[in-house]
Amino acid sequence: MYPRPIPKTARGLRAAYMTLVVAILLLWLAPLFAIMLTSVRAASDIATGNLWGWPTAFGLVDNYVGVFTQTPMARFFVNSLLITVPSVVFVLALSTLAGFVLSKFTFRGSMVLFAIFIGGNFLPAQIMMIPVRDLMVKLGLYDTTWALIIFHTAFQTGFATLFMRNFIAARPKELFDAARAEGASPAQILMHVVVPLVRPALAALAILLFTFIWNDYFWAVVLTISDSVKPVTADLANLRGQYVSAWNTISAATVIVAVPPVIMFFLMQRHFIAGLTMGAVKG
Repeated sequence: MYPRPIPKTARGLRAAYMTLVVAILLLWLAPLFAIMLTSVRAASDIATGNLWGWPTAFGLVDNYVGVFTQTPMARFFVNSLLITVPSVVFVLALSTLAGFVLSKFTFRGSMVLFAIFIGGNFLPAQIMMIPVRDLMVKLGLYDTTWALIIFHTAFQTGFATLFMRNFIAARPKELFDAARAEGASPAQILMHVVVPLVRPALAALAILLFTFIWNDYFWAVVLTISDSVKPVTADLANLRGQYVSAWNTISAATVIVAVPPVIMFFLMQRHFIAGLTMGAVKG
């Protein structure tokens, strides 16, 4: 059930609606605006407590350059990429395979297996902290990038499989029947029928997964200790000093950390739109 559109004749109601939308939007954007404004302030503004007013002096270049010259942010960026990119690739591959099998093949226990994938999404991550940490210690993977890659792959595959299974199940059954009639094997159907059809789903899922994994802080702290392994989210917490914090540098680092997911979105947007406009059935 969709909300009814507001009639054009109800000018008062439309004006109240637009006012409410603008107010909520400003409230939502206020913290982001404050961070971006603080990231260009000079240190003198921070020292005098000018956090919300217009900057009296700008330190745009000094703040953003200082993120990489005064902190080891570049190394943590590389760590985040080494963790996020393989995790996204592994999850996309596993969820596409699992989603294809669970949507197009019927076998004993298939619904139980699908329920397990779904049930994993309802487990709070915090209750798995000690078991996962102990498992990584026993496997000798604790405080390595592989610990985070394996965990994120396992933890995100449940949601991704649910996403892909429902998307593949909604594809026309006639396409798969025609492929089988032509003698295509399940692997050929997957590569030549399923993958081209699910490109929009893969693009959307890749954006979500990249954002989830890149912004993860909890498991970055639980499964890593040394700075040579920690991702960029853990480094942001380390930028705060015990007595004095350079909030202009921290804000600049926060803005920089938010850039890769935005770039990921614009890179995948073209494939997302192209996949949506592809026609799979003629007639």
